[in-house]
Amino acid sequence: MSRTRTALLAAMALVAGAAGTAIAAVPGAAGAAAAVPCTVDYKVQNDWGSGFTASVTITNNSAAKSSWSLKWSYAGNQRITSGWNAKVSQSGANVTAANESYNGTLATGGSTSFGFQGTYSGSNAVPATFTLDGVTCNVDSGGGPTDPPPDPTGRVNNPYDGAKVYVNPEWSEKAAAEPGGSRIANQPTGVWLDRTAAINGVNGGMGLRDHLDEALRQKGSGELVIQLVIYNLPGRDCAALASNGELGPTEIDKYKTQYIDPIKAILADEKYADLRIVTTVEIDSLPNLVTNVSPRPTVTPNCDVMKANGNYVKGVGYALNKLGDVPNVYNYVDAGHHGWLGWDDNFGASADMFKQAATAEGATVADVHGFIANTANYSALKEDHFSISDSVAGKSVRESKWVSWNRYVDELSYAQALREKLVSIGFDSGIGMLIDTSRNGWGGANRPTGPGATTSVDTYVDGGRYDRRFNTGNWCNQAGAGLGERPQASPEPGIDAYVWMKPPGESDGASEAIDNDEGKGFDRMCDPTYTGNPRNDNNMSGALGNAPISGHWFSAQFQELMRNAYPPLS
Repeated sequence: MSRTRTALLAAMALVAGAAGTAIAAVPGAAGAAAAVPCTVDYKVQNDWGSGFTASVTITNNSAAKSSWSLKWSYAGNQRITSGWNAKVSQSGANVTAANESYNGTLATGGSTSFGFQGTYSGSNAVPATFTLDGVTCNVDSGGGPTDPPPDPTGRVNNPYDGAKVYVNPEWSEKAAAEPGGSRIANQPTGVWLDRTAAINGVNGGMGLRDHLDEALRQKGSGELVIQLVIYNLPGRDCAALASNGELGPTEIDKYKTQYIDPIKAILADEKYADLRIVTTVEIDSLPNLVTNVSPRPTVTPNCDVMKANGNYVKGVGYALNKLGDVPNVYNYVDAGHHGWLGWDDNFGASADMFKQAATAEGATVADVHGFIANTANYSALKEDHFSISDSVAGKSVRESKWVSWNRYVDELSYAQALREKLVSIGFDSGIGMLIDTSRNGWGGANRPTGPGATTSVDTYVDGGRYDRRFNTGNWCNQAGAGLGERPQASPEPGIDAYVWMKPPGESDGASEAIDNDEGKGFDRMCDPTYTGNPRNDNNMSGALGNAPISGHWFSAQFQELMRNAYPPLS
């Protein structure tokens, strides 16, 4: 799945339709070919009339660098007041951004990002020219922009660009039947293949071919993405009983021959060759092999078993290898979320684990089109009222109980940083990230409008954070959660799309033990009376009561997600 992606990501607009949700590109700057020595994506994130914040992503297409310096000039009176992830200085209209000690290395094809805040009056135009170490970026040797070379497999750089995304009619019908649910019933969501029977359809429901056939109908003459969740590893989710699966820890051969092979055979049918098939590969598996195994204090015996037998790594590698052979399949590997892997001890080790799986069972890093963060989780996309670089009363934000020495405070910063890390260890420089925003809006009357009090670092963070959970480790049917950003393509540098991979309204797990034939157990993290464990710093679970088993419709949760949506529903 080798490919080249332009570093200039255009803004995207969401266009909803009854037969699918269109994610159409807004015309923007052209991309970088081999003749372009470097590309720069300068994007204003927030603008309040007298000030602004901006992000800048540099991609180096020349020889590898051990340090870098980017320069530009403003046409207006913009003045930079602070920056992060770069040393930013200004003299008159001229700005220089140089690397920090930790991000000076810039490989050929590698990217790095930084941000800053500034003030202005009048206009706030984007600079016209950027130079990296004296070389002008965003132009080829002939002086003009060029397009990226085509991928030999026929895959596009970002499957979501210019495409509608499949609306699952089974989910859409349930959503539309809820009071007020018609407002979001035409949003695209993931199709979860969470057991072997799901391939042919469960209890008379749609099977994989049924969904693909309906996707062809919705596609019409344009492009369409259908999102599939590959989720049936042996010993699945070794740290959370609510999402245990049908296969035992040693049943790797069944996973290969009875689950992955039939899925691959269907996806490879020439009938479906014109669909863009996005797979989210095995959520919550590989991260468990980093954080919940010996000698970690959060060890669970089942995770030790899965690390010892290697079947998570083998299963993910096999899935990537087989599904990656289908030219119109785009594999995105699950990458946990910032409240799981954002700590120094977890971040690099997780990237290495992803590389191990991506090179197992015949797979290569070329079989990975990207990664997905926050799948089925609640971590806020952006925290606007505090940042990791803030200090209050002599203490860093990292020392607050909420952040607890994490390196990241939200999903966007985590996803962008993880992408850089993955590229640095050998993944394709064009990999993109997906962020699941289906349940991380945290809106409603309790949404903070500014920073917390500066009495202490805890009052500052707790008063300003959007994420209202007791702890970032809480994952089951969270009270107060809301729908997040609507699905859209290329919303930020390095991000292929915001997606609703987890269908809103489907339970994370039962709030009490319920007999079932799906292999799903009872996890106390879904019990609203549970007082917690070391994985959530012994906080209350924050779960809603009266919840059904995972994957089943939970009307009360659906209503709460709509009520607390941010952006709000109209």
